[in-house]
Amino acid sequence: MQKTQSSDAKDFKTSPISVPSAPLRCVFSFYMATVELRELKKSYGNIAAVNGVDLLTRDGEFLVLLGPSGCGKTTLLRMIAGFETPNAGEVLIGGEVVNELPPRARKIAMVFQSYALYPHMTVFKNIAFPLKAQRVNKAAIPQKVEWAAGLFGIGHLLGRKPRELSGGERQRVALARALVREPSVFLLDEPLSNLDAQLRASARDELQQFQRRIGTTTIYVTHDQVEAMGLGDRIVVMRGGTVRQIGTPKEIYHEPADSFVARFVGSPPMNLVQRDGYLLGFRPEHFLPKGVQNDGAQMLGVPFLVARIEYLGADRLLYGTLGGSFEGQKVIARLPSTVTVNIEPQTSYDFFVEQKELKFFDSTTELRISSRPL
Repeated sequence: MQKTQSSDAKDFKTSPISVPSAPLRCVFSFYMATVELRELKKSYGNIAAVNGVDLLTRDGEFLVLLGPSGCGKTTLLRMIAGFETPNAGEVLIGGEVVNELPPRARKIAMVFQSYALYPHMTVFKNIAFPLKAQRVNKAAIPQKVEWAAGLFGIGHLLGRKPRELSGGERQRVALARALVREPSVFLLDEPLSNLDAQLRASARDELQQFQRRIGTTTIYVTHDQVEAMGLGDRIVVMRGGTVRQIGTPKEIYHEPADSFVARFVGSPPMNLVQRDGYLLGFRPEHFLPKGVQNDGAQMLGVPFLVARIEYLGADRLLYGTLGGSFEGQKVIARLPSTVTVNIEPQTSYDFFVEQKELKFFDSTTELRISSRPL
């Protein structure tokens, strides 16, 4: 099947080329490389943006850096890319220390939150720009550009300018421009944050499928825990320039290492209540009315005064306060639509949580501790 090149492609003085979908993989040479950080530190005056981070990626994994604004995740990404210089520690890519290497020599490609497209250039020239900067043979550039554009379904947009594109299309152009460099590591700094909610959901799916196809090690920064849980093979939860926990989405959610992770990951977050010098945690979906739990399971029962109810279609969120030894402490229960027990506001009910779902945290250090008598 013959493809017609855009007017920009003709600038390279090549004749139209045949562009079959599968064989064009041979145009690119992707290399999987691990990224390792050793005691990495970065300070701005007296403020420690990154404070002694140790981290090792796996070949071809999708690793997500997750945390609130100001936790150091973007600074960490920029040090990997070479845009920021560490005050201490080492950055290794593919086993090689790259602290002294400029960004262009690190075999990485970075996509920014703003996409950073050149407004005066067409889509074709935006994607081709890093190839020209690398002095790639002119005859090879159109084929590489059309392959990258085809992968993201933007081949029909090659002649347009960024102002003529939607937010989702600009995001695809930025990803295609990163891909065309044949990087060994992708660094993505909140690339979906400018998209609306519906488009973000579809873009997450496309991005994950794309990363699975090419198998390039990818490090992705976000403050959105839904993005992190949906995209990451593993998640690095950060706070105050330090790593609080590294694990799979399942591990992060069900076995939080400290009370910060427990609160930060999950919507609604984990309930944390004071109890005899420690914090007792349980997820809202595990806090259920009498008669709903598994028969024979060991339970903790607590009176629950429901203050208000939110109906979310698939779920009901119940906001209220506990009684008994937890008197007055606020919690949330999440009931799936399959739980049809009638619940009314301003009414107290007996609610239960299975003891195996309870998590215990030190009130002072916030760290996870072993189970305590109830």
